[in-house]
Amino acid sequence: MDIAKERISVQISTQELERRWKAVRAAMKEQGIDFLIMQNTNQFLGGYVKWFTDVPAFNGYPTTVIFPREDEMTVINIGPKMDPESLLTDLSTKDWALRGVKNRFTAPYFPTLHYSKTYDAELVVRLLKPMKDCTIGFVALGHIPAPFYNYIKTNLAAATVTDATDSVDTIKAVKSDEEIDLIKKTAAIQDTAMEKALAAVKPGKKDFEIMALVQHTVQNLGSEQQLIMASSAPMGTPCPMLKRHFMNREMRKGDQFTLMIEVNGPGGLYTELGRTFVLGKASDELLEACEIAKEAQKVTIDLLKPGAEPKDLLAANNEFLRSKGLPVEKRLYAHGQGYDLVERPAIRDDEPMKLRVNMNITIHPIAASKTAFAWVCDNYLVTERGASECLHKTPKKIFEV
Repeated sequence: MDIAKERISVQISTQELERRWKAVRAAMKEQGIDFLIMQNTNQFLGGYVKWFTDVPAFNGYPTTVIFPREDEMTVINIGPKMDPESLLTDLSTKDWALRGVKNRFTAPYFPTLHYSKTYDAELVVRLLKPMKDCTIGFVALGHIPAPFYNYIKTNLAAATVTDATDSVDTIKAVKSDEEIDLIKKTAAIQDTAMEKALAAVKPGKKDFEIMALVQHTVQNLGSEQQLIMASSAPMGTPCPMLKRHFMNREMRKGDQFTLMIEVNGPGGLYTELGRTFVLGKASDELLEACEIAKEAQKVTIDLLKPGAEPKDLLAANNEFLRSKGLPVEKRLYAHGQGYDLVERPAIRDDEPMKLRVNMNITIHPIAASKTAFAWVCDNYLVTERGASECLHKTPKKIFEV
């Protein structure tokens, strides 16, 4: 029996994993890096572990991956304590879900137990200590805890340490055909969930009930991780999407309802879809704001071309907003997506990564005032000719129900 096929709804192909590993190892060779070290704790903004191993980190539990240039990986998870003897006997152990992995080590470390803060780092040091003057590249230092990093730096003093994030990001941000197929499937399940929500919104429903319906729908269609934000408000007041803690409001006739579906799909890749509903008739102000948001989105869509600089897209967006008498954009209104909700390139003035063919970009501009909040949120691929067709099929409009 193939246990992985029985338990995992969608496994990335071994051929796709090998493509990634080969590209990264070529970059490591060029830069003289012997080992990459990365750590993630979740799927929302922790996609490096998933990208390398096809098994995600989850629930705030740290997972570490050591990726050698000349050997298979080592994965470190929370689990039983391993003494030196069991480490020696476990060198060939492979988990049934892991490919390209030589060692799987465990230790009872938790971020909430401060005295265990270096248990995982100690396993890294035991493995790499014999390598002496190797070069270690950390990936996504923003995810690396200080105790973990400091322990490795102190106890592998002969090693050279560098930041290898850019070289991995450059490869990870450009999607393969297999990844693009899964991205399109994610967009499709979000369209289905939005349609279900549209049919369920009515006076008397609480915001969280719609969120729960959406979550149930996408999980049935293969999503593993969901960030769903929603809120309702009386017409004539702003109605931005809110987190689950603030979703207890009961909808009333005439209200507006904003829904943001940020979930991954089968295979773990993200897109995101956002729309606004009205339980009755939308005000002229809200309809006008929606049209401005759609125009703003198109400004960026028209500039999604290979070689484009993110800072130029942001400048064009802000010029459009100023022309409408609106404040310039200070949030992240557009960005890449893959195994992370927010992935490079970010459409901001400090992002050095240029757009390339087969990047997956979400664009979610807002047109808001003290009395109205409107937006659209959709995904597009960068193609050789510019932006693809919208990956979402949900109409871009205010839905009156």
